[in-house]
Amino acid sequence: MIKKKYNVSVEATLEVIGGKWKCIILCHLTHGLKRTSELKRLIPDITQKMLTQQLRELEEDGIINRIVYNQVPPKVEYQLSEYGQSLKAILDSLSAWGECHIVKVLGNKHDVLEENIFNK
Repeated sequence: MIKKKYNVSVEATLEVIGGKWKCIILCHLTHGLKRTSELKRLIPDITQKMLTQQLRELEEDGIINRIVYNQVPPKVEYQLSEYGQSLKAILDSLSAWGECHIVKVLGNKHDVLEENIFNK
């Protein structure tokens, strides 16, 4: 087995949570269990295919848990794993920086941030 080498350790982090959607999905999961349909509603610009792909990748990396209920119709929920919980501080820092950036560049954050649990 060939071991991967990284130039800087942040590469390993970005390999797991990088891209447009993973951090957004993870931010929503910091607020508890979510079904796929809930995540789709909370992230309207993501396609169903992309949401499914990102959830699978996060599950493979051990960041989230997929909980399948044996019922009809099928019910599946996602939550941060214990390992995924360790990303909360990173996600909070990214959110805080993004808010500061919005204020610096655009002025009033309330003009550009959607009303939701994150932006109160």
